[in-house]
Amino acid sequence: MPTFTYVVKDKAGHTRSGVLETASKTALVEELWKQDLLVISVEERPSGQPLFGLGQPRVATQQLVIFARQLATMVASGIPIVGSLDVLAEQMEDRTFRRTLRTILGHVQGGASLSEALAKHTRIFSEFFVNMVRAGESSGRLDEILDRLAGYLEKADMLRNKVRASLFYPALVSILAFSITAFLVIVVVPKFQGIFTSLGGTLPMPTQVLLTLSAFLRKYFLLMGAAGVVALAALRVFLTTPVGQLWFDRVKLRLPLVGPLLLKVAIARFTRTLATLSKSGVPILTSLEIVAKTAGNRLIEHAALAARSSIREGANIADPLAKSRIFPPMVTRMISVGEKTGELERMLSKISEFYENEVDTAVAALTSLIEPIIIAVLGLIIGSIVIALFLPIFKISQLVNPY
Repeated sequence: MPTFTYVVKDKAGHTRSGVLETASKTALVEELWKQDLLVISVEERPSGQPLFGLGQPRVATQQLVIFARQLATMVASGIPIVGSLDVLAEQMEDRTFRRTLRTILGHVQGGASLSEALAKHTRIFSEFFVNMVRAGESSGRLDEILDRLAGYLEKADMLRNKVRASLFYPALVSILAFSITAFLVIVVVPKFQGIFTSLGGTLPMPTQVLLTLSAFLRKYFLLMGAAGVVALAALRVFLTTPVGQLWFDRVKLRLPLVGPLLLKVAIARFTRTLATLSKSGVPILTSLEIVAKTAGNRLIEHAALAARSSIREGANIADPLAKSRIFPPMVTRMISVGEKTGELERMLSKISEFYENEVDTAVAALTSLIEPIIIAVLGLIIGSIVIALFLPIFKISQLVNPY
């Protein structure tokens, strides 16, 4: 039988929602009426979709940007939230997002605020998104803050895509290089072994090493593969623990070439998020808590939480950030100046703009630097294999024709 999600209102005026498996939509509505419930919305859940949103696919950031920007335009034009959500749900192309907006519309029609309705869908709307909307509702500037939210999401998505693009090519070339090397050592090298045996004599040291390596890999290839899978699984489990996540985040920032880029991305995200929240009227303690959760790096998260504790005790933000030794002195001093002059938002915005530009420069430099390095390493490995294979043939040729 099909499964339906529903939103209803009871006699006391409380909004309730749930999931029920029944023969048809009509049968569900009749059953709800028998319970003296006012039906607000009923939606059929596609087959195979897990209950309670578990495993529900996330909505693309671009869809959230479009939603926030269009909702801001409609609210600024004087269209009520209910009407705006109805129109947006009707024209939304993403089916998952459309169903979610229909459910949110039902909650709002039932008396919930927009931020409360959004908070029920944590896999789509982050805590940052919900708190921005809540700040907009409290200040009466929902249209302005929604527009600012859309701009933030757009910039964050562009930054993330730039970093992914810069790392995709080196990763792809590295995988190809490893595959080619493994193919040569495991498949090609053994075919030369018979030739070398027929030639007789003592093989050069590089050739002996290559043949020994090839025999070892062919003999223990499956065992090494299984050990690799087990090691990766164990590493993955370890990285789900707080200690493992902290260790991995520290290692990422210390990687050559890539580490400085990831640090600049983390600082840009930290300052941009904190500036956006502060400018939108979100309390500083709440802002730092949200920034910690969305930092994407445990070291940055700990620094943000330390700053939050410092503020709660009546101190400043800059000192805990400086003690973390993650943020460069320029960042902490600019934040300190912003706190003393009452222009923290402006300073944070300037820092984020500076580091976003730094990320652009670092991405271009990384791409141009890694490409020749990978090509050189690949050429060195394959060249060494080829030389080791042909050294015995060159040696025999010299013995046969010494002049």
